[in-house]
Amino acid sequence: MNIFILRLFAGSLMLFLHGIDKFQNASIYAAQFADPLGLGSALSLYLVIFAELLCSVLIITGTFVRLATIPLIITMSVAVFIVHAADPISKIELPILYLGIYLTLLVSGSGCYAFHPVKRIFQSPIANYFLGKPSK
Repeated sequence: MNIFILRLFAGSLMLFLHGIDKFQNASIYAAQFADPLGLGSALSLYLVIFAELLCSVLIITGTFVRLATIPLIITMSVAVFIVHAADPISKIELPILYLGIYLTLLVSGSGCYAFHPVKRIFQSPIANYFLGKPSK
């Protein structure tokens, strides 16, 4: 239950406070977005939007949580260690917290309350028939 609550809060906050805003205002952000890895500011922005929008939804639903945390860990690591490296700790406190949460989810996985579409497909009687597994 603890991981479920952590997933809901972290995913919802990232989605609603960061991801949706960047998605809706992508054209405004694109001109001034940082390019810390030399990919171009527009591509950097779209990768961050992917992480903060889609990966947050996956974390909230508990679908592919370990996989979904990887882009978010990369995003928060770049924010902490490259973009805001010279800033005071008060400026990078939030990305550090998110980084810690995403590392925790990477290690723990989705927990017991999660939507696992692939697992459901492969545990269905039809899939068991095609995979040659005996039905229960």
